[in-house]
Amino acid sequence: MTRLLWITENYPPSPGGMATSCDRIVSGLRAAGVAVDVVHLSRRSVARQAHGVRTVPLGEDPEHALRTLWLSLSATIAGYTHVVAFGGTYPLLSAPVYAAWAGLPLVTLLRGNDFDTGMFSLRRQPVVLEALRASAHVCVVAGSMAAQVSALAPGVPVSWVANSIDTGDWQILPSERDRAAAWRAGLGRRTLGLIGQLKNKKGVRLLLDALVAGGHAERFHVVLAGEVEPGIEEWLSAHPSVAYTALPFQDRYQLLSVYAGCDVVALPSFYDGLPNVALEAAALGIPLLTSDAGGLADLVDEQIGFRFPAGDPHGCRAAVHRAALASDDELAALGAAGARRVRERFDPAGETEGYLKVLAATR
Repeated sequence: MTRLLWITENYPPSPGGMATSCDRIVSGLRAAGVAVDVVHLSRRSVARQAHGVRTVPLGEDPEHALRTLWLSLSATIAGYTHVVAFGGTYPLLSAPVYAAWAGLPLVTLLRGNDFDTGMFSLRRQPVVLEALRASAHVCVVAGSMAAQVSALAPGVPVSWVANSIDTGDWQILPSERDRAAAWRAGLGRRTLGLIGQLKNKKGVRLLLDALVAGGHAERFHVVLAGEVEPGIEEWLSAHPSVAYTALPFQDRYQLLSVYAGCDVVALPSFYDGLPNVALEAAALGIPLLTSDAGGLADLVDEQIGFRFPAGDPHGCRAAVHRAALASDDELAALGAAGARRVRERFDPAGETEGYLKVLAATR
């Protein structure tokens, strides 16, 4: 029987897309008959163990926490077939050591943040490189990332396993649609949503500059839902032609009412993995305006949205122009095509099967 020691910093009740993804992947593997024991390295929680999840607080001395964790793991490590590192600095630091001491294959599930910024961090780069080179297999969430990983860790097998979404329970209620339609009608403009943790890498300023420079600011009402990067509020104050609504960070299902209020959802990222927001919006039939960063290139093309080269202000302006001039029927057709693509190519069963193949190849 396959049994995984799964090391992660991102697992519920921790918030954010990575915790959501980790929970989805673990649940899929368990449903397929794989035993998964999760070790959640937490910076906030107290130590506890329940339902196959062991929470280990890192506290003020992470080195001590990770070293003493091995004392308890070593008693049962012989029962595992793999060690899995799921994103984050401390899983990538500790999982290779635990795997080597136990004589087990290490499978590294590399996320966008680990690689895109980790490779250019004086502190994190050695950790990421060592984890990649110590791995029996590396899984990436963006097709373009596979070649980059192979260049840095020659000889290590790399597989692209895309993020997924279960569309069965991801639906907007009729009442939410009605309220959103009434709100949009009162605005007299199309709504352009920017949703999630809107950090520098997400290209929020790039998109806002494109709205103004392209002369389309008055065609859109911008919805900013989440933690906004520094300087954006000052930018908005200096550009009164850009109408906007700012909403606080919300959990996943609360966001359904936000999605309902968006005619287009934008992800103009400079670099990225495959954000849950992109899959969530597309699954609901909302057209996407995105860069081609990371896994966004695997999902988005002109058949389901408006795409431009990452970091290209002229390309971003052109994508905004296309979105502004598209008819309502064209937007509806793009949204319907996006929903079909997500159902057919980014479903949880396919994601689980991808990981099962990797585990079988490395056992």
